[in-house]
Amino acid sequence: MGSTSDKIRGKANELAGKTRQAAGNATGDREMQAKGEAQETKGDAQQAKGKVKDVVKNVVDKR
Repeated sequence: MGSTSDKIRGKANELAGKTRQAAGNATGDREMQAKGEAQETKGDAQQAKGKVKDVVKNVVDKR
């Protein structure tokens, strides 16, 4: 998977996680809140993975 797709999927997971957390907060559903936090964290990690791929690619391209 390329860096751009990692970043896009990461952003989608981050936004979905935030939405899930908000719904959990509104309804008092702690399980939903926790799942939203986990999904947001997954999205953050995916975005970071995409950024790392960009850095590595730039380093390799400079050689």
